[in-house]
Amino acid sequence: MEHTISRITYEIIQELYRHGNPNKAVLASIRSATSITSPHAQKIWPIMIDKLDESMMSRSGQPTSAEIAIYAALRLYAIYQQGQDPFVYGLSGKDESAEGLTLFGALANLRKDEQVRVALDRRVQALFGTTNVNSVINSMTHLVEILKASNSHQKIDYPKLAEDLYWFQQNFRLANNVRLKWGQQYYRYNKPTNTSEGKQK
Repeated sequence: MEHTISRITYEIIQELYRHGNPNKAVLASIRSATSITSPHAQKIWPIMIDKLDESMMSRSGQPTSAEIAIYAALRLYAIYQQGQDPFVYGLSGKDESAEGLTLFGALANLRKDEQVRVALDRRVQALFGTTNVNSVINSMTHLVEILKASNSHQKIDYPKLAEDLYWFQQNFRLANNVRLKWGQQYYRYNKPTNTSEGKQK
């Protein structure tokens, strides 16, 4: 399931970015809609529903964990992409082609700035302390806004984030595993990665 969540999120992001000609109407609607059930989110429905596997879709109108996870990752991408011409998505991992970081890896780099560390730690620790996925997503929204305001050009792996949010919703044990992984990414030192301009940051 996780690879399917990642693949679908990746395909939708690619469709929204459109090789540097972003679908501004849909991206704006996502940014203004905190959840997939919002009337403002309806512009993304045709794209999402076309990509989702049948097993991922709601039958009752109550969003499934897959729908919640994918939509949240798309909204965070839309917020971060706004006002930036270079593509803000990048694959994370040890592969040589990886030019992105996980969200918490990117925040770890921002944490190196002592002027923002205390306030950033406070926000991240509040996120780690909650078991409610809506609260987690809301906290992530604020963290992405902080990251963007720092003039970061770091690419982020949104499909990987969608995977994490999916597993976070499955049960208490898996949520704990996801939180630990996020904590390891946030508190561990990350080497600088290539920015969209191809320079070392």
